[in-house]
Amino acid sequence: MALLSTILLIIVALIGLLLIIALFMKRNHYVNCSITINAPTLKVYNFLKLLENQEAFNKHAQAGTDRIKTFTGVDGTVGFIYAWSGSKEAGKGEKEILALEEGKRIETEIRFVKPMVVSSRMVMETEVVNNQQTVVRWSNAGRLNYPLNLLIPVMQKSVAKDMRESLIKLKELLEG
Repeated sequence: MALLSTILLIIVALIGLLLIIALFMKRNHYVNCSITINAPTLKVYNFLKLLENQEAFNKHAQAGTDRIKTFTGVDGTVGFIYAWSGSKEAGKGEKEILALEEGKRIETEIRFVKPMVVSSRMVMETEVVNNQQTVVRWSNAGRLNYPLNLLIPVMQKSVAKDMRESLIKLKELLEG
């Protein structure tokens, strides 16, 4: 019985310590990645601004093959919303186009409902290198409130890895 009490006390102390650490951790997160694609900038931009095209390269958009998808508005225009719900893997949420700078920038907000309520801003920018090369920069920024902010270091690493994989797939699609 004393051993069980000691184990429970240690577990409670560890949880308490983690909660105290979370009080002093940052609450904002930011991840960015980039890739050079051997394709004209307008071709790259016109593909990226259509949220439905993300099914072809975005690792998270491909999660959960049983997703139910709904679309509101005209894809590739401000106000378009791509919503989904599905299995535990896919979760539930929506992505909305907030702003477009023709040929240069697409700003969206992604709002998750499940497995947890959280949102972030995503920006995809295209930059001309030459007539046949484009740099794509993809950033994700948001806020995780206490105590979820404890997850930021792990989340940033995971999101960066997934973004890199998605950009490599995008490059293969647009160069193929």
